[in-house]
Amino acid sequence: MIDIKRFHHVAYRCKDAKETVDWYKEMLNMELTVAIAENEVPSTKEPDPYMHIFLDAGMGNVLAFFEIPNSPDMGRDENTPKWVQHIALEVENIDALVNAKNELVSKGVEVLGPVNHGVFKSIYFFDPNGHRLELAANSGSIEQMAELKRVAPLMVEEWSTTKVAPTHAAWLHEQD
Repeated sequence: MIDIKRFHHVAYRCKDAKETVDWYKEMLNMELTVAIAENEVPSTKEPDPYMHIFLDAGMGNVLAFFEIPNSPDMGRDENTPKWVQHIALEVENIDALVNAKNELVSKGVEVLGPVNHGVFKSIYFFDPNGHRLELAANSGSIEQMAELKRVAPLMVEEWSTTKVAPTHAAWLHEQD
């Protein structure tokens, strides 16, 4: 039986490794912990120089990026809305979320939110690579989280046959 402990790292592409390291340090106080550079991809043996950077996202979580200068410029899947693919990071509480928004805005970052998702609130913004970031603060009770877990399989089953949003958890966005 496979026993997953946590994410080892999640990796995305970046336009410029140094700019990315500097931005994440300045905006989100994330430290660079590891940099790996090779002229050949270890897994495929392809000759493709890269810089792979690893940033400390707290509590053992790692956010990583690859700069691959010999590939065509970065793009995104134009068939997927910008709000879909994002990196969500957790902050301690709602006060920390509001403080983070104020700090980001003071540094010139355009921030959306806080948005109330019923059991957490979030703010949204973009990094210099065009990746959408979310900072989230949990606010749900143990009972609310248990109810969401209970109805999740029912919702997925209903969605799989109807492709219409099930209403089992509609209460999440009926609040403030």
